[in-house]
Amino acid sequence: MKLLRTGKVKQVYEVDEGTLEFLFTDNISVFDKKIPSQVPFKGETLCRSAAFWFQVCRKAGIRTHFTELVPPNRMRVKRVEVIEDYDKINCSTTNYLIPLEIISRHYVAGSLFDRIRSREIKPEELGFSPNHDVKYGEKLPQPFYETTTKLEKVDRLLTREEALKISGLTEEEMNRLIEMVAKIDDLIASEVEERMLIHVDGKKEFAFDDHRRLMVVDTFGTADEDRWWDEDPYANGECVELSKEAVRQYYRGSGYYNALTAARKAKGAEPDIPALPADQIKKVSDLYIEMFERITGESFR
Repeated sequence: MKLLRTGKVKQVYEVDEGTLEFLFTDNISVFDKKIPSQVPFKGETLCRSAAFWFQVCRKAGIRTHFTELVPPNRMRVKRVEVIEDYDKINCSTTNYLIPLEIISRHYVAGSLFDRIRSREIKPEELGFSPNHDVKYGEKLPQPFYETTTKLEKVDRLLTREEALKISGLTEEEMNRLIEMVAKIDDLIASEVEERMLIHVDGKKEFAFDDHRRLMVVDTFGTADEDRWWDEDPYANGECVELSKEAVRQYYRGSGYYNALTAARKAKGAEPDIPALPADQIKKVSDLYIEMFERITGESFR
């Protein structure tokens, strides 16, 4: 097979003209930085988690690009064209990756909370009353959807008009895409609630097939792409992170994140991200295995 692309955590190979194979490595990245550490079994847990959700979607009648799992850490998918020049995409283009990421949020967490505190986002935009004092961890009155770029060097938030312009989507297709995200999130919430998990937020990507039918692509519903909380501590007011967010918190606590943020604001040289200590590697590996089992209900071994 021919290696086509190497990302921070995934390699993409060409199987044949219409098929790609994803290899999920044990690499891990945060803040757009690849950590110089390997996390044992991470790639396998993500691959198998993603395959699980594709099969859930298939049973629900949602079209995907997934074709088969190649144990332990590879999967094969239908190939679509990646068109980086937005001007070459229009409302009749077929078989291409839609250059957008759709972020769906169900609770106040992460960067959303930061933007609320900085007043970039007002409470009423989220469905709260205008004078509501938004707290971290609150369940949103309604799902909050945002769209970012997918193929640019740094993801940027888009207005609906901008998203339509660069993606080749019609208004009706955009509506159907959001409806598909909502349906998938309902499936996720229904599946994991019996294992005491809260699906906080996540991102999804889409493509059109040869007949310009929407299909969900890449991966979603894993400990990398989505945020999860433990239901029991949450009932007592505590948001226990059960995703890659736990790694981000480690680097925030170590002081690295502040140093990186300062360098980026000053447009200076960015500090190299240090490796994870051995005890953290073991902790993170155990977390990914635990999350595979809680997300899917399957035994890792």
